Amino acid sequence: MNELQLLTWIPLVPLLATVGIVATGKSPNIRESVTIIAGLVLFWMVASLSTIVSWDSSTTLVLAEPLPGLTLAFNLEPLGLLFALVASFLWPVTTVYSIGYMRSHQEKNQTRFYAAFSVSIAAVMGIALSANMLTLFIFYEILTLSTYPLVTHAGNDKARKAGRIYLGLLMGTSIGFLLLAMIWTWHLTGTLTFTKGGVFDDNASPVILGVLLMLYVFGTGKAALMPFHRWLPAAMVAPTPVSALLHAVAVVKAGVFTVLKVSVYIFGIDTIAALAVSDWLVMIAALTIVIASAIALQKDNFKARLAYSTVSQLSYITMGAMLGIAAGAIGSGLHIAMHAFGKITLFFCAGAVFVTAHKSKISELNGIGRRMPWTMGAFAVGAVSMIGAPPFAGFISKWYLLGGAFQSEHWVAVGALVISTLLNAAYFMPIVYVAFFKQEDPQHSHGQHGEAPLPIVLALLITASATWLIFFFPGVPLALVEQMVNG
Repeated sequence: MNELQLLTWIPLVPLLATVGIVATGKSPNIRESVTIIAGLVLFWMVASLSTIVSWDSSTTLVLAEPLPGLTLAFNLEPLGLLFALVASFLWPVTTVYSIGYMRSHQEKNQTRFYAAFSVSIAAVMGIALSANMLTLFIFYEILTLSTYPLVTHAGNDKARKAGRIYLGLLMGTSIGFLLLAMIWTWHLTGTLTFTKGGVFDDNASPVILGVLLMLYVFGTGKAALMPFHRWLPAAMVAPTPVSALLHAVAVVKAGVFTVLKVSVYIFGIDTIAALAVSDWLVMIAALTIVIASAIALQKDNFKARLAYSTVSQLSYITMGAMLGIAAGAIGSGLHIAMHAFGKITLFFCAGAVFVTAHKSKISELNGIGRRMPWTMGAFAVGAVSMIGAPPFAGFISKWYLLGGAFQSEHWVAVGALVISTLLNAAYFMPIVYVAFFKQEDPQHSHGQHGEAPLPIVLALLITASATWLIFFFPGVPLALVEQMVNG
């Protein structure tokens, strides 16, 4: 296939898979085989695209032109390719995990679950390949709507309330702020096309640009910058595979991807550096990092602690994008990938414990590592990566972010990175300690269980191994994000 054909088929594969999933819903083995095969085909296509793309003359696929000069179009650039590679790789892995989780937990409406999951991956591919803000915005909204049934999967009052918060905050910010910023940008420049160095000329008012930047950043609610973060902890009522999707593969990554894409291709790194408002956004991101970490430290619920950790880690990416320096943008781009593998591992482990031991609180995990050594060993890998220590992937992106903060002399950013690293260790490492080194609490006996079902263990070992391997072989993600800022 050539580049144009791959741009056409990559978003279509998960949509066609959705049809197959619905058609085979009464035969679970066939239904889930369709999902896994589609995931493998999608990853093969994205990987194939990465081998033939030319950044000097990349192809644009125009889908429609609703207004003269304003198109719905796909075009590949380095950051989009990185996002597509991560999401397409993790889709089949998450599907394998979901088979073990959904069957072991005897979840209802599994066909709807896999179908909505597939549509959301199609939306992610659309976001990754978007040639302009209009295309990205449309797929951004499709992603919100397609993940709503996943958030409300349980169908109870708590799930419906979480769904209302989810839709209200994400669509409220995108329509109220992000769409306004797009219309304003179109009025000023006559284009929404992602352009290296940005779309604004030297005559643009710094005040207007500052207001626009605020609208773009806060309008991207999926980035979970405070105070528009509440949807993310609320969505934890969903099954763990959904939490993994939200926090590692799709929703939150679509948010920070959008923030970084806007900073590089709508404003440009040099313009970001010149805007006074970017310093304020760095401070807001820094506060989000520290406050969310402090909240995570207080949470006894396993998934709630991971959720607030995600709020904190996402703001690393927003903060790096707002530093107005290449190293910050590179660190942000790398953290999209590095956080994905580490955090999905942690959620996989939390789900494994819940399905097997029926424990959802950290205070109930004493000694569980001796019964589930593979699961909690993988958790330790993900935790150390989130802390940002070698030899795991999180160290690389954090190193670049810290270097960017020092180079740009944003001491608030330096402080936030240091403090949050200590807090990360404070809320992750005690879990590892109690799992392996404390005696089992008789009040919270683990019974006679061993490891989680094989599909669950297989999936979390794959993601934990990837978290380790990327540290030693960071060439592909590093080359892509360097191409993003230097190419």
